[in-house]
Amino acid sequence: MTYAGGLVPKLDTVVRDVPHGSAFIDSEAQLGVFRTRFRKVEAVALDQGQSRDLINRLAKEL
Repeated sequence: MTYAGGLVPKLDTVVRDVPHGSAFIDSEAQLGVFRTRFRKVEAVALDQGQSRDLINRLAKEL
């Protein structure tokens, strides 16, 4: 999922990969669902340093 947003929320667009290509989503109702999903993912995602440390630790375990 790619969420492209800016200063004017009505112009936001979500691009999703689907089996037959890409789907562009820009209806306000659907965007609300994806905004919520994106915020949840963002809230639990590691920051840049934590991501780097995790990757380095996993690489050492291989």
